[in-house]
Amino acid sequence: MIQMLRSVSDGSHAQLVLHPPRALTARQFVLLFAVLAGLMVFTAGLAWLSGNVLAPVFALVHCFLVGGALRAAWRSGDRREEIRVGPDCVEVIPAAGSSPVFRAHPYWVRLVAGEERVLLVSSGKQVEVGSFLAPAERRELAAALESLLAASNGCKPTTSRV
Repeated sequence: MIQMLRSVSDGSHAQLVLHPPRALTARQFVLLFAVLAGLMVFTAGLAWLSGNVLAPVFALVHCFLVGGALRAAWRSGDRREEIRVGPDCVEVIPAAGSSPVFRAHPYWVRLVAGEERVLLVSSGKQVEVGSFLAPAERRELAAALESLLAASNGCKPTTSRV
């Protein structure tokens, strides 16, 4: 998901906030786990009644594994990137509160866009942005960055397609 925030009323500064898409809300994830755990416990109970005494132990271990996998999937959706474009600086910040991993003057920033990657390149440094976005969202990000870079320095930036 791409959010565009304007920080100055004249539109000279802009900030793009990128989030990976999420299919479920937190409540839906909890409900999904509850349903899966209930099915595992029910199946283990049936197996125990038919003589498999280790089925509840395996079901408990399986519940922890599925719960851990769902938690990891949910936590991966917490990632975010911020891209700030102004008339004097372009910054890429990988997480809220951290320091920029890329900083350059917009006149010297080149946008390299392709189906797989969107790169910002300047003075031998490069950074990939939006790696967790879908291909259609990456194209949208490239178009937004291209227009922001053009607006920040008054001329059309060089965009390479790979």
